[in-house]
Amino acid sequence: MNTTALRKARPGAAPAPAPALPAAAPRRRAAQVAGRALMYVFLAVLAVAILLPFGWMAISSVKADRDVFTVPIEWIPRSYHWANFADIWTQIPLATYLENSLLLSVVITFLQVLTGSFAAYGFAKMRFPGRDALFVGYIATIAVPWQAYMIPQYIMMDKLGLVNTRWSLILIQAFGAFGVFLMRQFYLTIPDEISEAARLDGLSEYGIWARIMLPLSKPALASLALLTFVNTWNDYMGPFIYLTDNNLWTVQIGLRTFVGQYDAQYAMIMAGSVISVLPVLVIFLLGQRYFVRGIATTGLKG
Repeated sequence: MNTTALRKARPGAAPAPAPALPAAAPRRRAAQVAGRALMYVFLAVLAVAILLPFGWMAISSVKADRDVFTVPIEWIPRSYHWANFADIWTQIPLATYLENSLLLSVVITFLQVLTGSFAAYGFAKMRFPGRDALFVGYIATIAVPWQAYMIPQYIMMDKLGLVNTRWSLILIQAFGAFGVFLMRQFYLTIPDEISEAARLDGLSEYGIWARIMLPLSKPALASLALLTFVNTWNDYMGPFIYLTDNNLWTVQIGLRTFVGQYDAQYAMIMAGSVISVLPVLVIFLLGQRYFVRGIATTGLKG
């Protein structure tokens, strides 16, 4: 029996000394703390750089027009013109523009989520000849710039008599290859045994999609809905091309009212931009948990 064992056996004996840590352990721990601190500093600097333009826009919204583009930038205004946020509602029909933007964003988002999730289920869980080739060809359309088919698309809408109506934008943006790709990546992470068991129980493909796949894919659906809503809300070229009636303009087109031939009301543009950002900010704050989870899980399996 060794000395350590004897000490443990004797009553009142002094406890055995703890084994000494390797000399490299404190150094390794210090390196980990330093690396984490540097990462936090980098992320803080990156966050400030991203938020800096928004901060400048918010500050400029309460300035006078002559003070918006001063050099150097005045981060603290000489005088605060809070009336800009009240005057903008009387100078342009901002409520109408916001209503049009909200209507288009909600309808297009709903249709893209519906069509994208439905098509993605077929590409992920159903087997048919040419499935993979068809999927690759459909996803390849993402690489085609919109300017390449902008004119043919406009001619089609014009022949259908849909120019200067909301239907033109709704039909054009109701389907999206990115949404199909995003939802398919998430569906691939769901075991095939679940859908196979549902088929054995007599559930149709429509039932599997509606009663099993959709409830399981809430994070991916939230991610797609948020991305589509933001993209539609910020869209400028689509409404600019297809909507000529002032009563149909979106908020992005309506802000052009403050740009004249020789000058522009920059403070009003900034105030309108701040107001237009608020709905997107609220939606993101409400759905950020699902958004982050959806983005993280859609890339697990290709």
